[in-house]
Amino acid sequence: MSIDQGTAAKVAKLARIRVAESDLPALAQEFNTILGFIEQLGEVDVEGVEPMVSVTPMRLKRRQDGVTDGGQQDKVLANAPDAREGFFAVPKVVE
Repeated sequence: MSIDQGTAAKVAKLARIRVAESDLPALAQEFNTILGFIEQLGEVDVEGVEPMVSVTPMRLKRRQDGVTDGGQQDKVLANAPDAREGFFAVPKVVE
């Protein structure tokens, strides 16, 4: 696959990147280089290779999943402009 200057300009516009007309050939060449590298990766034989998340075998730390009330009601309501009886108080919007 080859990217021409028109396609490079369209991609730059979609990405909201301002590219000068004189820089379009270099941008198109850069896109072609990237696509060439991706095509090379597609030729690699990965038969029998396990997918991995990291280069080192590790397991993420886990915690017990339990439902709690948080125990921070006072801290949560501390910045509320109006709190009543442990809840946020909001003005009435519908009459």
